Amino acid sequence: MKKPSRTAAHALLETLVQRGVDRAFCVPGESYIALLDAIHDRPGFDLVTCRHEGGAGFMAVADARLTGRPGVVLVSRGPGASNAAIAIHAAEQDAVPLILIVGQVESRDTRRNAFQEIDYKEMFGSVAKWVGEARHPEEMPELAARAWNMATQGVPGPVVLSIPEDILAAPCESPTAPMHASADAGLTASQVLRIAEALNSAKQPILLAGREFDVPGGRESLLRFAETSKVPVAVSFRRQDLFPNDHVQYIGDMGLSNPETQRLAFAEADLVLALGTRLADITTQGYTWPTATQTVVHTSADPRFLGWRIPATIASTASAPAVVEALREQQHPTSGERTAWIRRLRAIYEADSQIHPKSFTDGLDFLRIVRLVGDVVSRNAIVTLDAGTFAAPFYRKLRWRSDQRLLAPVSGAMGFGVPAAVAAALRHPEKTVICVVGDGGVLMTGNEFAVSVARKLPIKVIISENNSYGSIRVHQERAHPRRICGTDLINPDLQKWAASFGVPVIAVQSVSDIEALAAALVATGPAIALVKTSLEAVLPASNVLKALTGSDQRSLHHG
Repeated sequence: MKKPSRTAAHALLETLVQRGVDRAFCVPGESYIALLDAIHDRPGFDLVTCRHEGGAGFMAVADARLTGRPGVVLVSRGPGASNAAIAIHAAEQDAVPLILIVGQVESRDTRRNAFQEIDYKEMFGSVAKWVGEARHPEEMPELAARAWNMATQGVPGPVVLSIPEDILAAPCESPTAPMHASADAGLTASQVLRIAEALNSAKQPILLAGREFDVPGGRESLLRFAETSKVPVAVSFRRQDLFPNDHVQYIGDMGLSNPETQRLAFAEADLVLALGTRLADITTQGYTWPTATQTVVHTSADPRFLGWRIPATIASTASAPAVVEALREQQHPTSGERTAWIRRLRAIYEADSQIHPKSFTDGLDFLRIVRLVGDVVSRNAIVTLDAGTFAAPFYRKLRWRSDQRLLAPVSGAMGFGVPAAVAAALRHPEKTVICVVGDGGVLMTGNEFAVSVARKLPIKVIISENNSYGSIRVHQERAHPRRICGTDLINPDLQKWAASFGVPVIAVQSVSDIEALAAALVATGPAIALVKTSLEAVLPASNVLKALTGSDQRSLHHG
């Protein structure tokens, strides 16, 4: 049988390439062999073969964060799609455009409980922005264009495209669908005037900057507006790189465990400009801020969050960069009172961000490593963080600059760090890429470091080893002191595991080893550092047991 010159798989790929996609992440599967064949026909398109669909999905999420274009993941039906589900959740929580392409069972077998069949509308319908399934090869260009539009328009997010394997391989003569850019509705003239009047009269305003500033030119617009209007800037959850942290107008983030002094001061603001953020539970400190007595201007591309739990005086779906550019044209008088307000909020941030490592008998205070990374990381570095207690001080203690990039899972998913670093180094080989991950997360997706080795990427990986699911252990100690169950880890020899990749390994077991780590972080080429980290350092002080220093071990593990 003669192979068709243009299949539905070719049409799908043409649609994506036309829109700027130059890379996809995959674990190969027989249900989309035709798409792999189409990629073979397109030299220059980079197909990154991964070791697990969850890792491939995390790579695509990180790539989308860096490019602004949808990350593309190719997976097989059933097990492949199930493994990739973590990326759908991460992309939805992080508002990242993602296209998951699933090779489905043959069209004749759909909805017949065939081998490895899943109804993806049922599976992903509550998480993905849209789930589509091809029924005929000629509709492929239209479906691919719709997937792109759904992933990118409004609030970006994940979409799923299910394509039966026989349809992928079938001839397709339909032309590639043209690309149409969506227009931002923007603010009305009256809204601009009302916001400008509120800002001009405010004596104690706060600007809360969200995800929508993470676009080309967004950070620059934010900085210009903040300096022109003399308004202090806080950032939403895990968005520290939106505004230079060393700027006198940076006043911290709205994240986990904010200090009470900051929460009380923020409650005194007479105007809150919440721009480009969803105002979800963490950013609002459990829906307690902004308060009902504060004037709130809220802009978000996601209308679901406008006026939902936090009433807004003015609410709009206009994009955050467009809002600040419109407002910057207005005159914003300042006063000594506003200057004093900025200094007060900045002083609270300064006090909270100080690094004071302590000494412990069960390992290093990881604050020492955080401080080291802050000291040696280059101005254009990309730092990827996995989830865990080791990551917390990177958000509150490190002084991020707006020319650096922080890639961290807003969803709180473990396993993000290493795949994200691989994607970052592929996209920006000229930049320093540092991954920080715990001993729990690194054994989830650390296998993706094999992709880094195969591609000869100079990634630096710092592994914090404290033999515990530390974040959960902290909660456990608070809720059920001395009743440790399920949070201990018995690790393999991670130094040998790291060495098996054929890259330099640095064992950091004491303060004297930190100098070697510093040298490795600035040296050319890849490296893995294994840090013996203190668990005692992160546990609630009242629950630090003698068992941690070697005695009464049975009380730790009983029950």
